[in-house]
Amino acid sequence: MTKNFSQTAAFIWSVADLLRGDFKQSQYGRIILPFTLLRRLECVLADTKAAVVAESERIAEKGLPEEAQEKFIIRASTHAFYNTSPMDLSKMGQSDIKDNLNTYVQSFSKDAREIFEHFKFEEFVGQLADANLLYKVVQKFANTDLSPDAISNHEMGFVFEELIRRFAESSNETAGEHFTPRDIVRLTTSLVFMEDDDALTKDGIIRTIYDPTAGTGGFLSSGMEYVLELNPDAVMRTYGQELNPESYAICKADMLIKGQEVNNIKLGNTLSSDQLVAEKFDYMLSNPPFGVDWKKISGEINDEHTQKGFDGRFGAGLPRVSDGSLLFLMHLISKMRPIVSQGQGETETTDSSTPSSANSNQGSRIGIILNGSPLFTGGAGSGESEIRRYILEADLLEAIIALPNDMFYNTGIATYIWILSNKKAPERRGKVQLIDGSNLYSKMRKSLGSKRNEMSEDDIKTITKSFGNFEVVDARVLDKPEEVKSNRGRQSANPKSEPAKTFASKIFATHEFGYRRITIERPLRLSAQLSDDAIETLRYAPKPFDMVMPALYDAFGGNWTTDNYGDLSNVTLEARAMIKADFSELKESQIKDVLDSKVWQSQLVLMTKAKALQTAIGARQFDDFNEFERMFKQALKDADVSLDTKEKKQLMDAITWKNPEAEPVIKKVVKVTNPLYGAFSYTDPASKTKIVEFQTDSDLRDYENVPLNPEVTTTELIESYFAREVQPHVPDAWINADKTDAIDEDIGIVGFEIPFNRHFYVYEPPRPLQEIDADLDAVSTEIMQLLGEVHS
Repeated sequence: MTKNFSQTAAFIWSVADLLRGDFKQSQYGRIILPFTLLRRLECVLADTKAAVVAESERIAEKGLPEEAQEKFIIRASTHAFYNTSPMDLSKMGQSDIKDNLNTYVQSFSKDAREIFEHFKFEEFVGQLADANLLYKVVQKFANTDLSPDAISNHEMGFVFEELIRRFAESSNETAGEHFTPRDIVRLTTSLVFMEDDDALTKDGIIRTIYDPTAGTGGFLSSGMEYVLELNPDAVMRTYGQELNPESYAICKADMLIKGQEVNNIKLGNTLSSDQLVAEKFDYMLSNPPFGVDWKKISGEINDEHTQKGFDGRFGAGLPRVSDGSLLFLMHLISKMRPIVSQGQGETETTDSSTPSSANSNQGSRIGIILNGSPLFTGGAGSGESEIRRYILEADLLEAIIALPNDMFYNTGIATYIWILSNKKAPERRGKVQLIDGSNLYSKMRKSLGSKRNEMSEDDIKTITKSFGNFEVVDARVLDKPEEVKSNRGRQSANPKSEPAKTFASKIFATHEFGYRRITIERPLRLSAQLSDDAIETLRYAPKPFDMVMPALYDAFGGNWTTDNYGDLSNVTLEARAMIKADFSELKESQIKDVLDSKVWQSQLVLMTKAKALQTAIGARQFDDFNEFERMFKQALKDADVSLDTKEKKQLMDAITWKNPEAEPVIKKVVKVTNPLYGAFSYTDPASKTKIVEFQTDSDLRDYENVPLNPEVTTTELIESYFAREVQPHVPDAWINADKTDAIDEDIGIVGFEIPFNRHFYVYEPPRPLQEIDADLDAVSTEIMQLLGEVHS
């Protein structure tokens, strides 16, 4: 039996050859994975099996309850679990193998037994027996050496990973929901643990690790391995929660084998049902699912947000329901240990955002893998922006590292590692490091799903060194081989040169990711005219009847008089048929309305009123709506016409239009001029000057993102920006002072985003026109030659 984990996994997966035909591909993993776990547990327990069986028989005679029996039996085993059956897979026999196997599994201790229950192992054992395959499968695993001497815990983790990947591919599931590639796990773990000198050096240090999306336990295992490699005397305690029952079972089995307290591994949805609600942790590692919506659990999330606020996990805000990545990040932040400062014999607990002193202990560090959307999705005031604002203003974010594409089994999109801590080193306070590691990869010989690239130990060291040194690294060219391009098709005469693969690191103050979004208003400019054409449009009601009523009028309204105007009772069938054919979007209630003569008559009344107003005002065009409005109000009195709100709106919509050459519409007269905020000194066409505020034109409304600057006041910040960037180009614009931030109540809404790619963008000049022309000429010549061959 080879120790190479890939060959071991392939050998185990060959069991699928036995299953083919009797089971669906999607069921292969549900059989192979629990049998692999069963064989691994059996091999791990082999050295103490005789002692455990003997102790079990001795205790059985005393009639003790199960919990008491477990305490005695566990002493006979050097592991945290046991199996009291004298049988193993090699002794199952063939005739009663189904019952023997089920009895064997039931002889495990409670925690191990539960693992097989989540796999529904007994159900699949029955199906294998019915297909006459159970004995063959058992024999296959009985002859597979999975003992710790043949394959270590570390290598067994790789075997599980490979088996789960094959299972996910065969069942067309999302592999990335189950586990994270080992190179990414190693990098994330290194970044999170490298700052803890105590855990890496001192004897007897106890540290806790938590993963709210534990999967098969890759992050938990890697965290333990990383620390214990450097400090074998450290005590690592693992905690996790996982939604998928099979992944949970594998994670629990892995923790069981490694001697961990498996009761700390929970099954369930972390966001809606946190089963470690009172716990805080030293280290947290997570790779939550990318872009997964949380609609199913939105009730619980919204309730916690509104009812608990910052006393719960989601006080800062809620992201859009289509992507719950930031919910996991906020959940992790809520699990941070507070900083505990020692001073004069007293213990003082400070807020998690408080910088730690030289004598501080506790605190936490987080490493979480996210896609690109949490960096920038959502404008100022949105849930995503408020979450970023909370993280940056609390100074929790240490670094973000851009990973290469094609690093994960289920997606090739851009991904990032966020490192957070509430115990930043003094030089990191108020700052965030961005590291562009997107070119630190090598091509894999064979792709695994979407994973085509991998990071070497040297690549990982490059990132961890830059992070550890907290240094700015100007873009430097990496010693990486050029990617082999396809030589299919016509090759360019002047192929575009590939940009050099570079590595870079930059450091920013936290406020540099913030901005204040101010609303810029401009005046409404209207022209008005009570023309015959405009009045004629009032014959028809507005949407949704503005299209169907003209058609009905053309078809059936030619003979209407004042007495029977709008009466369609004699042509109801024909009118309904026409509506159904040409205006199928109308609902039945709307069809009934449009066939009702009352709708037509009310529009006729409005037309009559408009004509009366036209007689009083005239049909000329007004480019000063203020003048028109004065005359309109007087005409209403003179003609004894009254308009309700609905009628006035339809009339104004019909007779007015926006005209950039028209005079601005005055909203009200004020006493003090303040053009920055919309109080202008205005001289009307009649040469009268007054201080006014104008009606706003929503179509011309714009927004400006003003970069934050803590060295100046908000007023100075936005006014200087407006005077510099807006006023010279749009003299009639002003700042809307009513749009204020919900937290600081200053003008403008604060937003935060982290435009990672923009900070590392390197301009590439386009190819010279001569080269482009040469390529076009070559293509044209080739086309003409091909056409000549066709014609000949």
